[in-house]
Amino acid sequence: MKKFAILCHRWTGTAFCVLFAWWFISGIFMMYVDYPEVNDSDRLAHAQALDSSRIQLTAEQAWASLKTKGEPDEVRLRMFDSRPAYWFRLGKARAYVYADDGRIQVKFPPDLNLRTAAAWTGQPADGATSELMASEDQWTVGGLYFNYEPLTKYLWPDGQQVYIPTATGEVVQYTTSASRLLSYLGPIPHWLYFTPLRKNPQLWSRIIIWLAGAATVVALLGLFAGLSLYSPSKRIPFTGTKRLHMILGLFFGFLACTWTFSGMLSMDPFPVKIAGLVQTKEDPRIPEALGGEPFAFEAFSGKSPREALTQAALSVKEIEFLSVGGKSFYLATQDAEHTRLIPMDGAPTAEFDRPALVGLVTKAIQPTGLSEARFITKYDAHYLDRHHELPLPVLFVQLKDPQRSSFYIDPRTARVVGSYSSGRWPERWLYHGLHSINLPWLYNHRPAWDVAVLFLMLGGTSLAITSVVIAVRFVGLKMAGKYTR
Repeated sequence: MKKFAILCHRWTGTAFCVLFAWWFISGIFMMYVDYPEVNDSDRLAHAQALDSSRIQLTAEQAWASLKTKGEPDEVRLRMFDSRPAYWFRLGKARAYVYADDGRIQVKFPPDLNLRTAAAWTGQPADGATSELMASEDQWTVGGLYFNYEPLTKYLWPDGQQVYIPTATGEVVQYTTSASRLLSYLGPIPHWLYFTPLRKNPQLWSRIIIWLAGAATVVALLGLFAGLSLYSPSKRIPFTGTKRLHMILGLFFGFLACTWTFSGMLSMDPFPVKIAGLVQTKEDPRIPEALGGEPFAFEAFSGKSPREALTQAALSVKEIEFLSVGGKSFYLATQDAEHTRLIPMDGAPTAEFDRPALVGLVTKAIQPTGLSEARFITKYDAHYLDRHHELPLPVLFVQLKDPQRSSFYIDPRTARVVGSYSSGRWPERWLYHGLHSINLPWLYNHRPAWDVAVLFLMLGGTSLAITSVVIAVRFVGLKMAGKYTR
């Protein structure tokens, strides 16, 4: 058995040594580099502050200009093309209506999208070139961007690139020279996120699963071979690079096993759920209750958005119309950390009334009931963020249902910002815990996490590099006919 494991590891290790080095080195970059994407925080960071002096229409008046039956599902007020505009959503349909003169913007011609892209980058519009994309490129492949075909890419000489679909007129992707370079060093090689392969999601997923699974077996064989050869009373039976490789393998071999296995788990490789590993979903009643009540314009007749802006005492970039718990509010947002709730009657507040929020949640999940409800001010094992961007404090609630559905609710917005259930422990610990080493104490005491993970990654990289050196020598000797063992 020992000889078989050594022989198998010798040949399979030769085949996989470069892949291991590839994954470990790119993993170091991924500690600090994310794949480019545009999220809500990015949109707020690039948005203009609302100009209250130019808001002449109420939301109801703006909606009437669309001559659409019923009422919208969602209403927001933001700047668009340097003018305040109401953004309406009804099902999949979306439209802007300018709040200064009621003009409708449902089409987004190239000149308008160019102005939008220029405002995003802070560059002059006449310095850009544009490209109407016929298919995905490296920065849009695998996303939902082409649900809004056609997509136009705007490029500036300094390397900034902005992607805007003609159907929506909103920035859906943004890259710079630096973000593209770092992605090629981190996320792209780590995920094998190359455009030709990623265009076939099923093939890409299978390749990742099979490579990670095979790499796990190779690492296990190497660990077994190393342990079988090691004896505390004897010297390691190798010299030079092989000796160093064996020492590193004894220290970091288990890491190589768990890291490749947890990476495979991220692709959900098991079509048949194993008892105890079934990932149940959380109870949907709390998100539904906090998702807001059916929109009604009359609920916002007590105060105009213009009045709300004067009360907000923030450089507001967006106002969202909310109705929660039988009351209506304007949620005025400057950025992720600065928001105000402005009720139809009364002064602005920093957050929803906490007892009322707990009461709303308690009522929503009857007759199941709550086993726990408390406000937390620190991250815990299931709600944590090494960048410290997730909001705190939050309301933590756990239901009495079989899967112990648990939710984290931001009292500033009444939104669910995190959730888990007992059935999701494999995802939490076997994937995130083993692969990202996202342990609460390390996350809460950076740079402890950085030191620990860099030590592990550099150890794994050193193990992989010594494997590459041994493999090159092994192949060279085999080709020369000089390998005898």
